[in-house]
Amino acid sequence: MTALETLKNLVLAPYILKATALISVQREVGGNQFRHSFSTLGILLDYKFYTNSVLLKASLLHDLLEDLPETQVDEIRWIDSDGTDVVKLVLEVTRRKDETKEEYLRRLLEYGSENAMLLKCADRISNLTDLHRDIQSEQKISDYLDQTEKYVIPMASRVNADMLKELTDLVAKRRRILMMLESDKRENAAGS
Repeated sequence: MTALETLKNLVLAPYILKATALISVQREVGGNQFRHSFSTLGILLDYKFYTNSVLLKASLLHDLLEDLPETQVDEIRWIDSDGTDVVKLVLEVTRRKDETKEEYLRRLLEYGSENAMLLKCADRISNLTDLHRDIQSEQKISDYLDQTEKYVIPMASRVNADMLKELTDLVAKRRRILMMLESDKRENAAGS
C-alpha cells in the first residue's frame, strides 16, 4: 500500500470527536486548543507523515491530558488498535504537574522517542506561527524563542531536517521583528 493509500484508509473521526473537548480551552492568541490540534495535524501531514497513524492520531490529542486532566485515558485506549500507543505518546508529550517548562522540554530532548520529538516540533511550529506581539509581551516572545533554540531546534536536528529549517527560519523572523520593535522604541524615545 502506498503512503497515500494508507492515508486514505486512516480513520481519524473517533480521535477528532475526542479532541472536541478542547473546544472549551481558549488560547491567548484567540481560537481554541481544538483548532491548534488541527494545525499540528496539518503540519505533520504537510511533512508527509502519512503512514505514521499513531503520530497523526496523537497530534489531535497532544494537549488533551494537560488541558483537561480529568480525561479518562482508557476511553482513548479503546478507540482502536492504535489507542494504547496513542495514549503512550500523548502521555510522553504531556507536561507533568511537578515539571517546569524547561524540565519538560529537557526531558523530551534527552529521553523522548522520535515520535515525541516530531510531535513537539510540529506543536512548536504551530505555536511560533501564532506568536503575536499585540498579545504577548516582547519579553515573553523572546523567552519563547530562547526556549525553542535551546530545546526544540536540537530535537528537530535529530528527527527531521525540514522541520529544523522551518523552526530556525521562524525563530529568525520573529527575532528580526523584535529587533525592529526595539529600534522603533529607541527612535521614539530619542525623538521625544
